[in-house]
Amino acid sequence: MSPPLDVEKECIPHFPSLRSGYLFADNAGGSQCCQEVINRITDYLINSNVQLGAEYSVSVTATKRTLVDAPRTTAALINAASEEEISFGSSSTMLAENLARGLEPGIAENDEFVVSYGDHETNVGPWIRLASRKNAKVIPWIPRIAPTASSSNPFAVELVISDLENLITSRTRLVSFTACSNILGAWTNPKKVIEAVRRLCTEKAAAKVEVVVDCVAYAPHRRIDVQDRDVDYCFFSYYKAYGPHTSILYTRKTSLESSITSLAHYFLKTLKLQPGGIGYELTYSTTGVYPYLLSLSTPGAQDESTALNTSFDRIAIHEQTIMQPLINYLLDKWDKGVRIVGPESWSKDVRAPTISFVIVDADGKTKKLGSAEVVRRFDAKGKIGIRYGHFYSHRLLELLGMDPDDGVIRISLVHYNTIQDVKLLISVLEEVLGV
Repeated sequence: MSPPLDVEKECIPHFPSLRSGYLFADNAGGSQCCQEVINRITDYLINSNVQLGAEYSVSVTATKRTLVDAPRTTAALINAASEEEISFGSSSTMLAENLARGLEPGIAENDEFVVSYGDHETNVGPWIRLASRKNAKVIPWIPRIAPTASSSNPFAVELVISDLENLITSRTRLVSFTACSNILGAWTNPKKVIEAVRRLCTEKAAAKVEVVVDCVAYAPHRRIDVQDRDVDYCFFSYYKAYGPHTSILYTRKTSLESSITSLAHYFLKTLKLQPGGIGYELTYSTTGVYPYLLSLSTPGAQDESTALNTSFDRIAIHEQTIMQPLINYLLDKWDKGVRIVGPESWSKDVRAPTISFVIVDADGKTKKLGSAEVVRRFDAKGKIGIRYGHFYSHRLLELLGMDPDDGVIRISLVHYNTIQDVKLLISVLEEVLGV
């Protein structure tokens, strides 16, 4: 078994912003950027800030960095078969919309899209709009209290895989879902979901079904392995996974060839889902995330992929360690009206350390203390960053009967957070709750 992460020695020195002493607990909205990425942005702008595709030496370097090194490194990170399967863009929202546009010519009237409503709007809106344009049909996959749940908490919901039995039909063309909800924090288990989708589509004789997975809230915490999960399309934002403000879209090569109509200029034969220029220095700088994550492994791995898996195993164990006291504290304040939104568990096998909650009245649903007010009291303390709101999962909060504008209180941690951070968060919660 690998030794636990020594966060003070192995992680924090890689993040210059953490030297300020600020407690960053809004990481699901954007993580801090590691030094390896910062160095590459500076290096690119100083040494290769020219147009791509020319034959002079600096342009050759710039082209290799942007169009070869960056997609190749991302392919290694997510275990894609080829760098040709990687597209870059300014945001996951833009990439998902590009994907919908690329798929559009192949969508037929009355096709059905099974769409999770536990997602950020990035992986909902494009499919609703595409269905509207093509007279297709959206079948919502609604989060609910799991059959195994023992709590009376009405907000302890998740996506239940067995519900797909009644959602997939012979007309199903697309299934979209999140690998981890940015509010619920629950793992959806992409491998099991996709296995269920493939089985059900075979049983119900669906002619062609492809799967889109939103990995934005998943990527900071667990390794994405597109081949192991049998993914057709997925995307994530590097700026939530220790990198710059840019995002990537994975498209399986067979889908790229058979399902996607190019959005690029007609005379370009590659980059079908990457129309126009990308931020060169940001794209190249993403290559810094990979060596940072590898540095968290332990000696003796037989290859980089195995080492990367070890890094994420160590991250998972540490995240469980810092989740446990916070989740237990929130559960202990049931009588104060605290209700976790999502699984009431601190197990690394159940959830990420993206922890949302509300404070309700005696009826168990009406808010006793608004989420905005709770965060305002945190803000008054200074040097602590948490957040409230709907976090673009507007439909989910409407389903839960909440005002999305006030939404939930969210404390979102990652592996560079510490037990000391959690103790400070709990101490402020003690004041807020009037304990």
